[in-house]
Amino acid sequence: MTTSAPKTNRIGLTLADYKGSPSTLCDGCGHDAITSQIIKSFFELGLSPHQVAKLSGIGCSSKTPAYFLNQAHGFNAVHGRMPSIATGVSMANHNLTMIAVSGDGDTASIGLGQFCHLVRRNVPMIYIVENNGVYGLTKGQFSATADLGSKLKTGVLNELPPIDLCGLAIELGCGFVGRSFAGDPKQLTALIKAAASHKGTAVLDVISPCVTFNNHEGSTKSYKYAKEMETPLHELGYIPFFEQINVEYEPGSVQEVELHDGSKITLKKTEHDYDPTCAINAMKTIKQAHIDKQFLTGLLYIDEQKPDFTSLLRVGEAPLATLPEEKTRPSKEVLKEIMEALM
Repeated sequence: MTTSAPKTNRIGLTLADYKGSPSTLCDGCGHDAITSQIIKSFFELGLSPHQVAKLSGIGCSSKTPAYFLNQAHGFNAVHGRMPSIATGVSMANHNLTMIAVSGDGDTASIGLGQFCHLVRRNVPMIYIVENNGVYGLTKGQFSATADLGSKLKTGVLNELPPIDLCGLAIELGCGFVGRSFAGDPKQLTALIKAAASHKGTAVLDVISPCVTFNNHEGSTKSYKYAKEMETPLHELGYIPFFEQINVEYEPGSVQEVELHDGSKITLKKTEHDYDPTCAINAMKTIKQAHIDKQFLTGLLYIDEQKPDFTSLLRVGEAPLATLPEEKTRPSKEVLKEIMEALM
């Protein structure tokens, strides 16, 4: 009996080449669903795993880089400090595709300041927040993204307003902001692919239910609540620069956004007449969604014109990590000239 060879992508790799170690998370965890879509997205894009850098902090979400792209570079940083490491990686080798996986605690609490400065600098990377509204490693206390009035398994109600990471990212000038749900693989895959083609920081806030501590009646981060309250802004499509695909929609019903590498996002309007290129409109829509208790998903905001951090610093074509010492270490004469200029 003969078996057919596994399907390969445009660079000759199989889906198995993009996998990692078996997950040790709880069965049914939303984080594992996100991992599956990361694997699928990078395989379909044909990105070389060894040209990828994976970064994370501390928390259930920050364990997940071990579960995908086992041939990629990886760095598990201390709690909340991953953005600093990511900035350093970007400076050392801007040819790497960077993907960071963080959580609502790692990003919105101890790492909030680091997240803010990463976004304002526009460090080129995909930043995925696996958002479950609780601290899963410390027995399920509310995190800073938990919605006002949501309930813990113990019956305790949250009396504090949430930090909306998408709204914050837009306010800080992020050029690519999206929100999705771990249980919506089609939309999430399109967003990850588009984020990988964006030149700058791409923030994806993904509601990822915690089946152990936050998947009960009264939770606003549960599978049931997300499925019932999700309101897609549009249907998402993604066309890589290396493919020529004709996408047909009814006249006037689709908005096309071209990314810096020639790839395209197609946004087919649903019941919303939504323009993701207007920051003011995005902020108004997010605010109204909080009032209406809606869970908006899709591409919330995009700006392809903002320069990324490495371009602003003019680091040059060759990555700093590949340059010889004579080009990176100033001579005594040059140092003396610099010091004299400062006197």
